[in-house]
Amino acid sequence: MPWKNPWFDPEQPHHLPDGFRNLHALKRQPGDVKRWREERKAQGLPHPPSGGYPAFIERWWQKAQVSGDDDRVWWLGHASLLLRLQGQYLLTDPVFSRRASPFSFAGPLRKTPVSLHINELPQLDAVLISHNHYDHLDNATVRQIARRFPDARFFVPLGLKRWFTRRGIRHVTELDWWQALTWKGMAITAVPAQHWSMRSLWDRNRSLWCGWVIETARLRFWFSGDTGFTSDLADIALRLGPLDAAAIPIGAYAPRWFMGAHHMDPQQAVTLWQQIGRPMTIPIHWGVFELADESLDQPPQELLAALSAAGERAEGFMPFIIGQSASLFKNK
Repeated sequence: MPWKNPWFDPEQPHHLPDGFRNLHALKRQPGDVKRWREERKAQGLPHPPSGGYPAFIERWWQKAQVSGDDDRVWWLGHASLLLRLQGQYLLTDPVFSRRASPFSFAGPLRKTPVSLHINELPQLDAVLISHNHYDHLDNATVRQIARRFPDARFFVPLGLKRWFTRRGIRHVTELDWWQALTWKGMAITAVPAQHWSMRSLWDRNRSLWCGWVIETARLRFWFSGDTGFTSDLADIALRLGPLDAAAIPIGAYAPRWFMGAHHMDPQQAVTLWQQIGRPMTIPIHWGVFELADESLDQPPQELLAALSAAGERAEGFMPFIIGQSASLFKNK
């Protein structure tokens, strides 16, 4: 029997009877995947970063140091962030395995070391997952978290709760776009993203994808998850209020004709950053896995060039070093 979406709500435009969809039509054509793979192989892409991988690690990686008690964010590489808010520790899309893959012998290989291991965390109170792709949802990492922090709560998009409960994880809350709840004095809202979901050949778009907005009494933080660029993303700040800080993706965009529907490039990221009021923003989704055709060091280079071309100072959207942290404190 065809699979039917148990969460289907005909009043929600991103719901379908057999899954979920984006609000903007995607532009891929039949045969595009084959064309991309053939071009990628013929051109030997992606090329190594300039100076090679050891030089890239020397420039763009450091061991994360977790100390203090202020509101703070650490970029742990790719889409993994550690947030400390009101004394609570939250992780986004933690992937600390050697590969972003269902297999130990194939799939995107980690090119930079893990900057913080689960057993080095002083505490962990919550995990926010944006979607089920292997570079954002890692089975081994989740199991490590569950063993070390069995009381941690997982916030996931609609349709993903069962994946966690089947692994014995008890505290899981799934939300639809624009659904919100209050947790430990924070408002947590699932917000739209332009992407897709798939973990096997049989479950394409059967679970939702999202970003997350976390609001405390002092600040509002947006983790965009994995998303292409759409004009609707700026509506998040209009609907929920001004953003004090954000994490916006800048990587896995080449070639743009193929990746652009699902991944924004640095130029689009700068446009979005301007549209949401130029909050302190961490550029994410680069520096760890070679998922597309650009070299590992191209996203930060293109981001700085895009900021300059737009007449912007880089301070508010400066590329972080993996493992680097920044204070989120804001007086109001």
